[in-house]
Amino acid sequence: MHWTEPGAWPVADGIHRVPLPLPMDGLRAVNVYVIETERGLTLIDGGWAIEESRALLKRSLGELGFKLSDIRDFLVTHAHRDHYTQAAVIAHEVGARVSLGLGDKHTLDVLQRTDDEAGRLVELLRSAGAHEIVAQWRAVTGEESSTDRAMWGYPDTWLEGDHVIEVGSRVLNAVHTPGHTQGHFVFADRSDGLLFAGDHVLPTITPSIGFELVPVEQPLGDFMSSLVKVRALPDLRLLPAHGPVFMSSHERVDQLLEHHEARLRLCADALAGGPATSYAVAGQLPWTRHERPMATFDAFNQGLASMETKAHLELLVARGRATRELTEDGVVFSLTID
Repeated sequence: MHWTEPGAWPVADGIHRVPLPLPMDGLRAVNVYVIETERGLTLIDGGWAIEESRALLKRSLGELGFKLSDIRDFLVTHAHRDHYTQAAVIAHEVGARVSLGLGDKHTLDVLQRTDDEAGRLVELLRSAGAHEIVAQWRAVTGEESSTDRAMWGYPDTWLEGDHVIEVGSRVLNAVHTPGHTQGHFVFADRSDGLLFAGDHVLPTITPSIGFELVPVEQPLGDFMSSLVKVRALPDLRLLPAHGPVFMSSHERVDQLLEHHEARLRLCADALAGGPATSYAVAGQLPWTRHERPMATFDAFNQGLASMETKAHLELLVARGRATRELTEDGVVFSLTID
């Protein structure tokens, strides 16, 4: 059975995984986790606010004997559309509470102020030297560039720092894991040996890094430090936002850390040929497990690849292995010669 198969799939006593559809080709579904308590339901993440997702969530809760109005709380791992927007909409309708990491407030601030989300991201593409795909990228993302502020309202509670959250009789460790976004949180249920990992630790893919409306200095450095932080927790069963349940959080964290160290080596090798923008370096690297060239990607995914490569190059700068210069072409990186 594929992990995207609709239903309410048990992962522990009183906890179910509900995959909800996404309107995109790359990621087909997002896992929402339903936790039963004596006062109602707590959901980890909410899905994308589209009718197909709402209908399936309603049907899946019905299989468990619940209604949307039984939802009391949403613990949202981060403020991306496929995790946050449906939580915000449904919570407003049924009187549930939404909690989100404080580090994502900057993103919500931007979305509350502007109707041109895509325009903000285009500036990031230009900084990566991806001028060739800007027009294509805007065409691809144009339908989503207008912000529906009803889907991006502020949460009821901002999560800040590592702390404990009581969910009925359960105790969850809320662990701040910046990197994929600055406000990302994972939730560890040590008693049942579970890690609600959001997009921080995914079993078959790596989350995008460096593609936020409000850029930060070292997104990859933050992400890798957060992986080390999660590695220090007990080895837990991984409950990811995308993909099947994975048996060992330690095993997957180790794989992700090695993956990014290998990518850093490839980026350094690419700079050995001379100064280059992130877009140019990304064009020299293999992508996905099938090692595809970036040129085979559509404009949107070329943009993601360019920004992720920029995050790797910025970390090389922080480690003293490269230098950076802001030019008319964007940020140009050069290998440091020892």
